[in-house]
Amino acid sequence: MRSRLLYLTVVLFAVVAILFLASYLAPSMSPKVITVFRAIALASFFGYAIARRSLTTWIVFSMFLGAEIGYDFPALASNLRVLSQIFLQLIRTIIAPLLLGTLVSGIAGHANLKAVGRMGIKAILYFEIVTTLALVIGLTAINLSKAGVGIQMPPQATASQVLPTTRPTATDMLLHVFPENIAKSVAEGQVLQVVIFSMIFGIALAQVREEKRRPMLAFAESLTEVMFKFTNIVMLFAPIGVGAAVAYTIGHMGLAVLLNLAKLLATLYVALTVFLLGVLLPIAWFAGVPIRKFLRAVAEPASIAFGTSNSEAALPLAMEAMERIGVPRQVVAFVMPLGYSFNLDGSSLYLSLGAIFVAQVAGVHLSLSQQIILLLTLMLASKGVAGVSRASVIILMGTVGSFGLPVEPVFILLGIDQLMDMARTSVNVIGNCLATVVVARWEGQFDPAQDHLTSEQASAR
Repeated sequence: MRSRLLYLTVVLFAVVAILFLASYLAPSMSPKVITVFRAIALASFFGYAIARRSLTTWIVFSMFLGAEIGYDFPALASNLRVLSQIFLQLIRTIIAPLLLGTLVSGIAGHANLKAVGRMGIKAILYFEIVTTLALVIGLTAINLSKAGVGIQMPPQATASQVLPTTRPTATDMLLHVFPENIAKSVAEGQVLQVVIFSMIFGIALAQVREEKRRPMLAFAESLTEVMFKFTNIVMLFAPIGVGAAVAYTIGHMGLAVLLNLAKLLATLYVALTVFLLGVLLPIAWFAGVPIRKFLRAVAEPASIAFGTSNSEAALPLAMEAMERIGVPRQVVAFVMPLGYSFNLDGSSLYLSLGAIFVAQVAGVHLSLSQQIILLLTLMLASKGVAGVSRASVIILMGTVGSFGLPVEPVFILLGIDQLMDMARTSVNVIGNCLATVVVARWEGQFDPAQDHLTSEQASAR
């Protein structure tokens, strides 16, 4: 029954896509026909979601429903934004205590601190290699598609489009890594600063006597368990939050802007697909990762990241998923938060693609040597910006400005930045999940037959 509903849904959405194409070729076609087929397709998908009873299925259905609401009822879609904001705010309340609990318990509970340092070196080495490959793929893709060639620059940016363009100095970037007030770091959502504090606190806790360490370690472990329970409750709201976010995006931008920038959007999605299949898949194969099991585990975190354009929203579920497939908690707690600052694969690819797009729009030809220098600059500039609003766009503007390129073409990207962010954010999550498994494999601690979740966590699912 479920498979029949799924096949029917796929066929109906294919018919809707064909009718959309036919409506552009034959404008006289009645839009009511397309509307009826869309409604039937959504009804079929709704039936499949009820039969499937999966959070991932409901999230995907909510994305389609949100797109429908945004397209047909843009005024209503704008009002729905508050639902997505509620969901994101609830998720943000999880991040800091979860990172604190998992990192402190992971480091202080580790029998050998030298092993933690060795694991950190391996993780950083992996992050740098993979993000560099992502930058190269983005650079190659935009040079092949030339998506920015022929686009007319807007006369000027509107007041609502103005973003800060001050390029941070090396000193500013270094200072931004370290917290001056942990409460302030938590309040401002500075993930990297929370990670640094938690790591130092965990190392310090590991060095005190057993009778002093035990109560604080027990508190950190209990805090982690409570935050996983908290996550399970908040995730029940995920389909509503994700659907509202998609509805607002489509209702706010409309579909016309997608036609103007379809080539750029397709370039990004194709480049990300090449990265997934040409880089991450071979890495998973060579590392001996059980690919089917891994894909099932990352499906929910990646779909949440895609729908919300927020990798932090998927962090709690991603950490739990990696434990579920056999990665020990101390590895998950150390590698994944570190990856959220240093292993942004999708964002790195987007930065190189966006920088060359700006040059193409501006009519500036960059030589191969200039593009390599640009790539190295982006590789360094992209580190340590997690938690900053519109971090990728801000870093892109600062980088192109430092190379003498005009920043105005970056405003063109803002029209579809939300849809580009959805894809790059989901790749960020998938990449960090894979990095966690690979490092665990290198450390000889990955056991795909072992479920590292506690009985309480398992029953909560």
